[in-house]
Amino acid sequence: MSEQSLPADALPEYAERVLDVAELIPPGRVMTYGDVAEWLEEGGPRQVGRVMALYGGAVPWWRVIRADGVLLPGHELEALGHYRAEGTPLKEASGASEGHLPRVDMKRARWDGGGRTEGHT
Repeated sequence: MSEQSLPADALPEYAERVLDVAELIPPGRVMTYGDVAEWLEEGGPRQVGRVMALYGGAVPWWRVIRADGVLLPGHELEALGHYRAEGTPLKEASGASEGHLPRVDMKRARWDGGGRTEGHT
């Protein structure tokens, strides 16, 4: 999978496809940035992250996360509220961890895109 930069004129169409995938992720489940790129068979985690940073506010952005399950910096409490409301599996933070915030339990919460509709790309 290549992480080459996408041409500037391809970004709007690519961004729309990334956002479409984010909307398909069921409540209580997550995909990583790399998972979304792999699902689309285009781009890579950085491109997906960039799309989410620029355009993700209108979709369930909290369902597209880092592979380590760490909550999005600057949006931790908002994301945590969504995860708790949706029943997303979390790993409670230890007292020694910075900020004492939980992480998403990737083994239990990760969605593989099962039940895709035809013509997803």
